[in-house]
Amino acid sequence: MQQIESAATSKQSAAANGMSRHQQDFPIEWEGDHYVTRREMVKFLTLGSLLLAIANWAMAFSRRLVRRESKVVKLIGPIEELEEHSHLLFRYPTPESPCIAIRTPEGQLVAYSQVCTHLSCAVVYDKSENQLLCPCHRGAFEVKEGTPVAGPPTRALPRVTLEQRGDQIFATGWEA
Repeated sequence: MQQIESAATSKQSAAANGMSRHQQDFPIEWEGDHYVTRREMVKFLTLGSLLLAIANWAMAFSRRLVRRESKVVKLIGPIEELEEHSHLLFRYPTPESPCIAIRTPEGQLVAYSQVCTHLSCAVVYDKSENQLLCPCHRGAFEVKEGTPVAGPPTRALPRVTLEQRGDQIFATGWEA
């Protein structure tokens, strides 16, 4: 009972001070509130956007400044394993990077990343068509250069540099 009477007396005193009903129900001290002007908000958004644009630009061009050439030399296997018109799967430069080496009908030895440039499906060698096929979206790459000839892929497969030392084949890097 006393609480109701004290609330009624405080409302009467607030009404006497010239406060409206809304101010009585929500007594906020505007002087203590941190008000952000439009100018401050636009300045913050502009500087934030500029900072993000500079960071994006720096990341894009840092790849050109830092060379990521693989100096890993990895044994693929003996040359006898790659008979004419056959292929050999291997991992280069890391165990998570599948690659495929192919001996073309002309006897040329080529190797590519086995990851399709469209949606990262594994490409397989089709001996009858002499092409690398991506079974996910029916993409095809020609064997000599790794360029796409059919389907959705638009970029060539990354080519692995091979070196023959005696009767062994080694992967030595990536072609640009």
